[in-house]
Amino acid sequence: MAQTDVEKQAPTSTWQVTKVSAEGTALGPDVLAREEPLEIRVNGQSIAVTMRTPGHDEELAAGFLWTERLIAQPSDLLSVGHCPGKSEEERDNIVLAYVNGVEDILGEGWQRNFQATSSCGICGKTSIEAVRQAADPIESDLNVAPEVLQRLPNSLRAAQATFERTGGLHAAGLYDAAGELLFLREDVGRHNAVDKLIGAALFRKMLPLEDRIVLVSGRAGFEIVQKCLLASVPVIAAVGAPSSLAVELAAASGMTLIGFLRDSSMNIYTGAERVTSQ
Repeated sequence: MAQTDVEKQAPTSTWQVTKVSAEGTALGPDVLAREEPLEIRVNGQSIAVTMRTPGHDEELAAGFLWTERLIAQPSDLLSVGHCPGKSEEERDNIVLAYVNGVEDILGEGWQRNFQATSSCGICGKTSIEAVRQAADPIESDLNVAPEVLQRLPNSLRAAQATFERTGGLHAAGLYDAAGELLFLREDVGRHNAVDKLIGAALFRKMLPLEDRIVLVSGRAGFEIVQKCLLASVPVIAAVGAPSSLAVELAAASGMTLIGFLRDSSMNIYTGAERVTSQ
């Protein structure tokens, strides 16, 4: 479970494109963010396939297992690593996890069996109650100054090494109350970026994240808020808009949810009491 630099660039591909501009058309290379399937197996059983950007795959699997409550504490994750298969595809795109305490779940033929795309989410207001049954409401004394929050988007963008080259990756960053970026993760899937972030925190023995801030580079959908709730994150900020269901879940769970975060403005949808002037 090696820790890796946040500045490490994600893998990319190059494609020859026709570029059209005011000067005319020309052939030239374009750098693309890589997207490949990752299969997650738990105790030998395949439980999920997600489209992701290769890299930090063990963190992605660990974060996924945490936010799906297949592990309740870090020690439940006995091991995680790429499949020692004979083919390159197996070695690169299958992760094996061995976990304590899920025999009953897997033995019942766990039917959730995600076939996730890079933009998938969960729909339906009944999902709020299901998530609340899996996680207690957030209780945190964290307070954040508005000017600290307003610095975060530029900090996140400056640290997105691969986004600068491709324009095609989402990012999730973990911050402390002073606005220091602890680490970030990039992926073609916004929910994958959050799972990688939570997995990295798990490996660093940082969970629960009761005194941290998570910033996501795009919108804040229900699934993002769900994952942060299960990691006990009290403050979630997004550069883009939240969805209605995300706002309802944040309100029901005692979370602070911020959207349209800029260097001079923001919308605080829930938990405004945590955003204080200092």
